[in-house]
Amino acid sequence: MGITSATRHKPSATQEQQQSESSTTAQPHLPQGTGRQRAATQGTDLQRERILQAAAQLFAAQGYANTTMAQIVRELGVTKPFVYYYFRDKQEIFETLSWRPAVDCFTALDFAAADPRRASEKVLEGIERLIRATISHHPVAFFPYREPQVYRPEYIAAQKKLAHHFYDLLCPLLEEARADGDLDFTETKITALAACSLPGFLYSWYRPGGRLSPDEVVAELTKLASRVIGLRTKN
Repeated sequence: MGITSATRHKPSATQEQQQSESSTTAQPHLPQGTGRQRAATQGTDLQRERILQAAAQLFAAQGYANTTMAQIVRELGVTKPFVYYYFRDKQEIFETLSWRPAVDCFTALDFAAADPRRASEKVLEGIERLIRATISHHPVAFFPYREPQVYRPEYIAAQKKLAHHFYDLLCPLLEEARADGDLDFTETKITALAACSLPGFLYSWYRPGGRLSPDEVVAELTKLASRVIGLRTKN
């Protein structure tokens, strides 16, 4: 899932430390609006997964507007009350599917506060994680690009909050890596947006089973991103 949301102003050093310390423990949650289910169990989680997987294939094949709850029910071989027990409507199913890749992508830089590595190493690993998460969540990671009009304002606000979290970590790391002499770029925000927009184009061309394996695609895109951020090769 590529990231295109513009970052906010650079946080202060105190804010950066607080974000870093909380990043590994914060658990972003999808804005709620569930069906009749009130308490999750192992059994109900499995049933929710069945519904999500069936719906994901339908949404990917024919789009949100052309997919109905009746089709999801028919695909599962269950009754409508069964699906409505877990989800309010198809929009909630669509948002739930989209939220997982959003979290994986936007928390790609959530390293431990005591991580001793150079900033450039963290930047590269974070971008690689972002690209890998986008590919591993195919096809649902591409839903926001294909059909952005579907999401509720509450969902969009939560996703933007995650994006800001990501960029509030990335921009200071980029500047630290530049100060270390590892990166060469001019505009921090433009560099961050450009590097992280690379996986955003995947939705228009990526298909599993292509000439390159998923790992090879990740490696190629990470290499391209390293050029965008001006990674300096060591002699």
